[in-house]
Amino acid sequence: MDATSINQISSSDPNFVKAPDEASLASWLALLHCPGIGPRRFQTLLEYFQHPSVLFEIGPGEINRLELPKESKEWLKQPNWSKVEADLAWRRAAPDHHIISIEDERYPQRLRQIDSAPPLLFVNGRPELLKTLQLGMVGSRNPSAGGKENAFNFAQCLSQAGLTITSGLAQGIDAAAHQGALAGSGQTIAVTGTGLDRVYPARHRELAHEIASSGALISEFATGTPPLAAHFPRRNRIISGLSLGTLVVEAAPKSGSLITARLANEQGREVFAIPGSIHNPLARGCHNLIRQGAKLVETIDDIVDELGVAPNFDHAVQSNPAAPPELDAESSKLLSIMGHDPVSIDMLVERSQLAAEDVTSILLVLELQGMVSCLAGGLYMKAANHT
Repeated sequence: MDATSINQISSSDPNFVKAPDEASLASWLALLHCPGIGPRRFQTLLEYFQHPSVLFEIGPGEINRLELPKESKEWLKQPNWSKVEADLAWRRAAPDHHIISIEDERYPQRLRQIDSAPPLLFVNGRPELLKTLQLGMVGSRNPSAGGKENAFNFAQCLSQAGLTITSGLAQGIDAAAHQGALAGSGQTIAVTGTGLDRVYPARHRELAHEIASSGALISEFATGTPPLAAHFPRRNRIISGLSLGTLVVEAAPKSGSLITARLANEQGREVFAIPGSIHNPLARGCHNLIRQGAKLVETIDDIVDELGVAPNFDHAVQSNPAAPPELDAESSKLLSIMGHDPVSIDMLVERSQLAAEDVTSILLVLELQGMVSCLAGGLYMKAANHT
């Protein structure tokens, strides 16, 4: 289908073929919207017909001979061009809105190599980041305070080391990883399970805006696509596919982040995991990964060495943290006997021989100073940067 015929179909919008490439892109988008056509079938059709536009030029007889679902054939005979218009209108709405096909030179080679590579990427932000060296970071949506601190700190330092941090904009570890990267180099990519005209979860609207400003939001889904459950495993293959490796920070045994780790392994990418306390259920998924061959991570050097990335930052960022606040004798004693596992107030009273009210008061001060974290169930734990 040429630009003239598309413009006639969309005569209600005189700007429909505003850019010279929109006629070509329109056929890509029309095939993307076609029901029954996923990434694999899209690629098969692309290999046979060379360009999606050919499918909209052949007659109904040839379409009927294709081995496609009935709903796909009906769409190819009469596409809903208003959906294509909505995508192109989104692209024209801002200079940092891009739609990149798998044949575009801006499409990242690492992603192109995976099974079921997305035929199109919608990008809000800096498309050049797609080709940078990336590390995927994933984990629990309901992490411990220590897990969130680890995600933030690792992302900040790794971004300063020259890696773009790629994650899924979910609550918990994903959000902490994006925030850490923003506090570092600012280079972070969020892969979403919706169209880029919406933000999910809605509470991350401001975070998404910050990511688009210095990094990029990307999606394989067209505008208007809602956050359906089936979309998130598909999103995970893009996170791992863009990245040299994937770091799992905290994960329960059946965590969705383990899907990303499995996909990374299947794609021939590195898998990293941060171990935790044997008493922390959110550490068990990471421990299982380590048993299966994932690289155990204690410092960012474990990652940059394995990936062969030459750090471009001063290690003083990591090795010379700000001096901790001075503590009185009782606070120091309590902090020293906490150990590395979550502990109850009753246990701290027993270990310290201090009065319960004194322990509670000291814990409150230590928590305000960022030296301990209060966990679910009234348990306390040393903060990750005060171990």
